[in-house]
Amino acid sequence: MLPPSEAEERTASGLVIPDTAQEKPQQGTVLAVGPGRWSDDSGKHFALDIKVGDVVLYSKYGGTEVSHKGDDLLILTSRDVLAVVSQ
Repeated sequence: MLPPSEAEERTASGLVIPDTAQEKPQQGTVLAVGPGRWSDDSGKHFALDIKVGDVVLYSKYGGTEVSHKGDDLLILTSRDVLAVVSQ
């Protein structure tokens, strides 16, 4: 679970990008992590290599947007996460 990052409001040359034309960011900081997943076939447990505080890149159309206590959040599956960004 992570909050979506803010989209850029200006181009590198200074042009203003209206809200309707802004691309959704595909990076965020992890706020919570579940226990992983279980294999349907073997019952084997697959733990996650992601931890709270990691900055991740995720697929463009991945995740489910939710609102919780006034905060907009994105819930991702492990398949939605493309990479953990080194800091």
